[in-house]
Amino acid sequence: MRLIQFVEPQGSRAIGVVDGTAVRQVNGAASIRELALKAIAAGRPIAEEVRQSGLGASHDYDQLIAQGKVLPPLDHPDAAHMMIAGTGLTHIGSAASRSKMHDKASTGDEADMNDTMRMFKWGLEGGKPASGTQGVQPEWFYKGDGSMVVSPGAALDVPDFADDVGEEPEIVGLYVIGDDNRPYRVGFAIGNEVTDHVMEKKNYLYLAHAKLRQCAFGPELFVGDLPESIEGTARILRDGETIWEKPFPTGEANMSHSIENIEFHHFKYNQLLRAGDVHAIFMGTAVASFGDGIEAKVGDTFEIDIPLFGRPLINSTRASKTEVGPGAIRSL
Repeated sequence: MRLIQFVEPQGSRAIGVVDGTAVRQVNGAASIRELALKAIAAGRPIAEEVRQSGLGASHDYDQLIAQGKVLPPLDHPDAAHMMIAGTGLTHIGSAASRSKMHDKASTGDEADMNDTMRMFKWGLEGGKPASGTQGVQPEWFYKGDGSMVVSPGAALDVPDFADDVGEEPEIVGLYVIGDDNRPYRVGFAIGNEVTDHVMEKKNYLYLAHAKLRQCAFGPELFVGDLPESIEGTARILRDGETIWEKPFPTGEANMSHSIENIEFHHFKYNQLLRAGDVHAIFMGTAVASFGDGIEAKVGDTFEIDIPLFGRPLINSTRASKTEVGPGAIRSL
């Protein structure tokens, strides 16, 4: 089952089940968060909650997309109650390009490795523990709150202080914290975890700065368990022409960490278990155009396609200005 959030013709928010080129509106809930909380309270899967709610009006999916009516597939009415986070070095193909950015890696002992390769080695050795047991923790970063998420089809802001705007095609896990203060996975979506790779390359301690960029995920929420191996394609378009395109493997068969292990090391922090909050966790990428020497520019369009998840995620980019300049802070 795949779900979307959208604005229906009368202007109200709605959710719907994707059925080819049609979207069947789900009765009794205006958001997937609301639907998820109902499912948690009833003790049943979200797909069963959809069936219990029933389906109503049918909408033209292509028209919703063309009119910019499709929303991210999970959000919170108060953006401060949504956490966007991510993990890195979780995919088999991710370590080489990161290592080039940070240092020349040795193939010898761990003591001779740079921090990137050392952490990647730890993931290979201990990132997939037996279910219910704790494995080695992956890299983790904070990306922002819900205000950092743009809708599918919308433009990603590139701040005037940025050195780069680079795509990172990923799977995103989407979660709701129930009234019992426990996390529940609602499903997965296509994600673009936009990063300033040029800033990160200057010094890996700039990673936290490089990650504070807008991102996108959706348009569809995939409900259910993922297959072991998933194939996607990422591309960059400039003036309507493709300037870079690359397939990327994901899913646990192509990862050094299990999704369960990634989830544990996020939600092990009790302060993140606030009832009603929502979380999005970017699960890491295997490819990025920056690693192939591509310099994305303002005005380019990113397109990420994972057929399993339905429609591709497409976002353009645009320039933006910071609202607080040097010397703008006032003493009270």
